[in-house]
Amino acid sequence: MEITKIVITGGPCAGKSTALSWIQNAFTQLGYKVLFVGETATELIGGGVAPWTCRTNGDYQKLQLRLQIEKERIFEAAAEGMNAEKVLIVCDRGALDNKAYMNDEEFSRALASVDTNEVELRDSYDAVFHLVTAAKGAVEFYTCENNAARTETPEKAAVLDDKIISAWTGHPHFRVIDNSSDFENKMKSLITEISSFLGEPEPLEIERKFLIEYPDIDWLESLPNCKRLEIIQTYLKCPEGEEVRVRQRGIDGNYIYFKTTKKKVSGVKRIEIEKRLTQQEYLKLLMEADTEKRQIRKNRYCLTYGNQYFEIDVYPFWSDKAIVELEMSDEACEPVFPPQLKVIKEVTDDDSYKNASLAKI
Repeated sequence: MEITKIVITGGPCAGKSTALSWIQNAFTQLGYKVLFVGETATELIGGGVAPWTCRTNGDYQKLQLRLQIEKERIFEAAAEGMNAEKVLIVCDRGALDNKAYMNDEEFSRALASVDTNEVELRDSYDAVFHLVTAAKGAVEFYTCENNAARTETPEKAAVLDDKIISAWTGHPHFRVIDNSSDFENKMKSLITEISSFLGEPEPLEIERKFLIEYPDIDWLESLPNCKRLEIIQTYLKCPEGEEVRVRQRGIDGNYIYFKTTKKKVSGVKRIEIEKRLTQQEYLKLLMEADTEKRQIRKNRYCLTYGNQYFEIDVYPFWSDKAIVELEMSDEACEPVFPPQLKVIKEVTDDDSYKNASLAKI
């Protein structure tokens, strides 16, 4: 049985309600049992529990976070008992959406109230898909009439959209769907992105990789839409033609663990299967490490720019260059880089810049 939990998020008036209907239709046809965790804020505010009815905004946010987590646990427990091969749990907003409505102190206290940390909370979801508010690029369609809990002006909605993107930046599978096309094609793009992530019809990863000049670290760390992560990657013994690795990913002592198996299909396409591990499973698999390869340690800066998601890997053994990776659903897409990132050349097809090659002793 395969249970996948994803988040559909976005700024106000982004099309989430319609998106949920599209998801229901598309993935039921593909054999998924689709479950929906309703938007917690709308439920609470509609019931009279709101930031302006509670003693403080911080008190309200603690309650919302507790309810969000408990609802997801109930849906996960229910999914485990269902007679289905594939279950897709769709969260109408996730726990990290709350961060956009709090200051740093309130967010820290909210995390403490549920005994968790930001990395664990953010990465408890398998993938996150952000629909950009109509206030950014389609302002003529922006309205508050279809949601009684929505009160933002288009200007405030655009600011909130940026805050939500910032809150989720750092997640290993984060995608932003903008308003560059009409609304129907926006929905089709969302379905395509979810299908690509789920591996329908097969788990293909389309990845572009670029060699860049060593980035301005101070600039990256000053950006609200950029998050630093520490990664330790260990390659395991595996059959010829495959690549199997385990990865520790997180920051400040808070880590999650993955096992990834990759098989090359073409220059930019690979079949990729990823599995979340417990710390105990991770430590056990380290015993199967390929002794002909060293561990790869790196700082990864996850940067959201122009609705693109850049992963900038900075290695301790390089002082003049770094690697940028982008995952995409269409190999014909051309990335647009921030002017601060100076591209040397594309190295997608250059095996010497792959982590597996850099790990060779």
